[in-house]
This record gives sequence, structure tokens and C-alpha cells, in this order.
Amino acid sequence: MEEKKGKPNQRRKKIAAFILFPVIIIIGAVGLHLYLEYKKVHISTDDAFVDGRVHVIASKIPGTVKAIYVKDNQFVKKDDLILDVDPIDYDVRVKEARAGLETEVAKLAEIRDKVNTAKKQLAGIIASMEEARANLELQEANLRQAEIDFKRAEYLLKKEVIPRESYDKTKTSYDVAVAQVKAARERIKQLEASLETQRAVIKQTESSLIPQHAQIQQKDAILKGAELNKSYTKIYTPSDGYIAKRSVEIGNQIQLGQSLMAVVPLDDIWITANYKETQLERVKPGQKVKIKVDTYPGKVFYGKVDSVMAGTGAVFSLFPPENATGSYVKIVQRIPVKIVLDQGTDPAHILRIGMSVVPTILVEP
Repeated sequence: MEEKKGKPNQRRKKIAAFILFPVIIIIGAVGLHLYLEYKKVHISTDDAFVDGRVHVIASKIPGTVKAIYVKDNQFVKKDDLILDVDPIDYDVRVKEARAGLETEVAKLAEIRDKVNTAKKQLAGIIASMEEARANLELQEANLRQAEIDFKRAEYLLKKEVIPRESYDKTKTSYDVAVAQVKAARERIKQLEASLETQRAVIKQTESSLIPQHAQIQQKDAILKGAELNKSYTKIYTPSDGYIAKRSVEIGNQIQLGQSLMAVVPLDDIWITANYKETQLERVKPGQKVKIKVDTYPGKVFYGKVDSVMAGTGAVFSLFPPENATGSYVKIVQRIPVKIVLDQGTDPAHILRIGMSVVPTILVEP
């Protein structure tokens, strides 16, 4: 009896298994089909992270840190004072540069005074020259008259019309007139020589103005450089953000270009997702993206595709691949995709640079 009861039970089990097995296969096939259809329009990767700009704060001058006004992870606004370098050495350099500039400016004023004085002297010589020429004309007129009187007296003396004494006076007047004309001409020659000399003096003095101006420009540049270096003793934030990687303390001796801290603006972050090259056939800028963050498993963020990098990550690495050398093994490459967050999707700025995320791009079917 027990054997007869067991045979129907086994038969039922076989029939149930025969019926369920195809059903399971059909359900699996339908599920696989739905999954593949879902994956066609939902392209995701776990090789993604929050990315953003990092403003590295570095010193433009060497010196000693005098004061620090920020703490780690503190929020700062653009142009906030965050650090002071001791300015004493730079104050001294500014004073030295200013004194050097003032000295050269005083020299320039002295040269200009010399030029003005020389020009005044030149004007005096020119006036004397005009006076001398007028005097020469007068003396030449007197000479001509004296010569006429002398010739007349000489003629009258031969005719014995005038006494010898009158003749002698006329001759003396003529000789004096000749001497006066000669003296007037010599005076003009002296003034002409003085005029040329004075013009040469003015030209030489004026020629020293050009190098003096150059000297002033050099000293002014030195002063501006010293003032600029002094201004670098105060370091300000380049943008709004949070202080990170502070590596300096009061009293530290810092060098030119030394990294002191960083400012991270969390209002300008995005997602860098490294998708496989086989996933990007239908990815285009502007497509919506659903973003899950490992840190906040129950929260979803939204964004859109901004752009696809012009090359794979390997191409821009320190040692790009050289497939033409040696044996070649094909490896699926990854291409970075920039995903920007929708405005208002992270109002509290809870995302941090470097967080792991899983972005899913919603492509059109």
C-alpha cells in the first residue's frame, strides 16, 4: 500500500517540476530582457567621485609668519585676510627705495635748474649781442663821418685854409672812430664765441636729462617692486570656500611659492565619472543624471551631462600607453564624463570633494 501511495506523489512532483522549470526560465528571460532594456537607458558606473576646484594658497615672498586668522575647515569669503607675514624687512626696503627715488628726483630738479640758468645766461648774451651790433652800426656811422671830416680837413690843409691844429683834431677823431669800430667788432666776436659756448653748455646739460629720467624710472620701478612685495605680506582668500590642508603655524619661516593651505569652494563642484568607452555610444551633453552618494545612501542628487573629455584617462596619464611596442593586450578604456549638479540639489553643501558616487545617466530610448 505504501509503495502505491508513493508512486503518485513522485509523479506529481515530476509534473510540478516539469511545469515550474519552463516558468522559471520564462521569468528569468523576461527579467533579463527587462534588465537589459533598463541598462540601455540607465548607464551607470561606480568609478566616479565628487570633483571641484582647489585654490592652493602659496606665499609670493619669503618671510616669517606673524599671524594666522583662520582654522581648519573654516568657511571664508573672498578677499578675507587669512595670514600675515612679518613686514619689517619689507618696510625697510620700501624706505630705501623711496629714498633712492627722492635722491634721483632731486638730481633731476638740480639739472633743470642748471638748464634754466644757462638759458637765462644765453638770453643775456643774445641781448648783449644785439646791443653790440647796434653799437657797431653806430661806430661805423661815426667812422664814416670821421673819415669824411678827415678827408675834408686834409684837403683844406693842403689849401692852407685851416690850421694844422684843426687837421690834427680831425685826424685824431678819425683814428678814434677806427679804433671804436675795431673794438665793437671784437666785442661781437667775443659774444659770438660766448654764445656758442653757452649753447654747448645748455645742450650738454639737457642731454643729461634723458639718463636722469631713466634713472628715476629705474628707482620708481624698484620702489613699486618693494611696495608690491610689502603688499604680499598680507594674504587674502581668492574665493568663497572652506579652509583645507593648513600646513603653517605662527613663527614658521616660509619660502617663495610654498603651499600654506587651500581654499575649497563647495558652490562650484561637479561629478567626474569614468565610464567605459563601450558605455558612451548614446551619451550626450544635457542628458539628465541621477546620482547616489556612498556617504548618504538614502539621498538622491540630480544633475546633467556637461561634457565628455577629449581623450581617455590613460592618454593624459604620466606614462601614456605605447601600443606599438611589444605585445598588445586590448583593455577597455575609461573616458571621464563631467556631470554638473542641478541648481538647488545640494543647498546645504553636504557634498565634499573626493566622495564616491554612483551616477546613472538617463539616455533616450
